[in-house]
Amino acid sequence: MSLPELLDLLRAGVRVVDLGRPLFVGMPQSPNHAQYRMALTRRHGDMVRADGGSAAADMLVTGAHVGTHIDALCHVSHDGLLHGGVDATKAQVGGGFSVHGAETIEPMVRRGVLLDVPAALGLATCQGGYEITPDDLDAAVGRQGVFVGEGDVVLIRSGWGRHWGDAVAYVGKDTGVPGVGEAGARWLAERRVHAVGADTIAFERLTPGAGHALLPAHRVLLVEHGIYIIETLVLDELAERGIGEFLFVLAPLKLVGATGSPVRPLAVVSGG
Repeated sequence: MSLPELLDLLRAGVRVVDLGRPLFVGMPQSPNHAQYRMALTRRHGDMVRADGGSAAADMLVTGAHVGTHIDALCHVSHDGLLHGGVDATKAQVGGGFSVHGAETIEPMVRRGVLLDVPAALGLATCQGGYEITPDDLDAAVGRQGVFVGEGDVVLIRSGWGRHWGDAVAYVGKDTGVPGVGEAGARWLAERRVHAVGADTIAFERLTPGAGHALLPAHRVLLVEHGIYIIETLVLDELAERGIGEFLFVLAPLKLVGATGSPVRPLAVVSGG
């Protein structure tokens, strides 16, 4: 799309759908990552200027994989290697990584595709521990009449986002969490997508009580194919409105050497 066409679209009216979760103390998150904390370090009245003005400020302490976030390519290694055959141990320099850090993730303005798996299966939501298969992905593509192409960002809805209000249920320690497995990840990789995402805590399927579970989809996507993973997305509004294709916008923070970054992805769709 040319710049004039894009500007014409904006003038005609578009709607922005927020795909990011709010960040707050006590929100659902993986126990494998540092907890989100926020505190006011300066309160109104601590210092008052001569004209009566005052300011407040806060301090944030958080893991990079908390709330809606994107995994950098240095997040996962396999047999000691990162994407592209980079030695993971040698790439760990000081407090971060010398290659594949979050600062290397370019902002995304790309075609986005939503695959609503439970809708394709005639369900309200996929059950905990359910593995979303290539057949399921094909069924979602067929039902919605969309295609998945090279360079796209593919967001997979499992319906698990409905548990966001219950931190224990959302993490799914006792029930497992639905998501793609290795076969589903290879389905995505074969289509040469740029990034993938889901409405779950870890993108891929987690079985009950898995603890330090194997993460084959992370290996296939991040390590083998250099495909970014976005987790803890809000996808219900797109599904409810029957939107399967949109302009996807995401900008990670330039956290040098970090294994991921909090993000606030947006879906830009036509109409009000």
